[in-house]
Amino acid sequence: MSRQYRYIVVEGPSGVGKTALARRLAEHYQSRLLLDAPEDNPFLPRFYADPQRYALPTQLAFLFQRLRQLEETAQPDLFDSGLVADFLLEKDALFAELLLSNDEYSLYLDLYQKLTSNLPQPDLVICLQASPNWLVEHVRRHNYPHLPQVGDGLLRRLAQRYSSFFYRYQDAPLLMVNVEHLQLEQDADFALLLRRINEMRGQREFFNKGD
Repeated sequence: MSRQYRYIVVEGPSGVGKTALARRLAEHYQSRLLLDAPEDNPFLPRFYADPQRYALPTQLAFLFQRLRQLEETAQPDLFDSGLVADFLLEKDALFAELLLSNDEYSLYLDLYQKLTSNLPQPDLVICLQASPNWLVEHVRRHNYPHLPQVGDGLLRRLAQRYSSFFYRYQDAPLLMVNVEHLQLEQDADFALLLRRINEMRGQREFFNKGD
């Protein structure tokens, strides 16, 4: 991995392809891979059945799970081989703001701010983005098993919330990638993305294959 980017995060709304890209980048750069693990959250099935009742314990479980994952990788030699992750911890708060009541979110935010102050920031964040309509159709076509009960309305709100969040994001260099005309599992398009990463010079840049 280029010494410029020892810690890369791939982010984006559910179903946009961030995990597949993170895997491919880690393989290409021969770096360590850190993946989100929603299947390890014991509250998630109950949240799907009763979102209002189980939103807070689900979010807290995700927060502590992701903190443990990041803390386990925070060794002195962490970046010797580089690290690619398919989640940005800040996205946990993004989901919490969307799903929790005002009182629950205030409680969650107090915990979040106390627990996350000393974590390392990525050297590069790659945010995969697409229009809400494209995202809904993409999820329908691919029938993702980890999105069994996420309705179209939530997917659309997530896409819009991600867009707003990364519009303001300034904590690390950011490459916004429109995936609507990209097939990143194909070698040619993946090579285009790698070249775009290598050519980054600014704090915030955009990549759209159609441009």
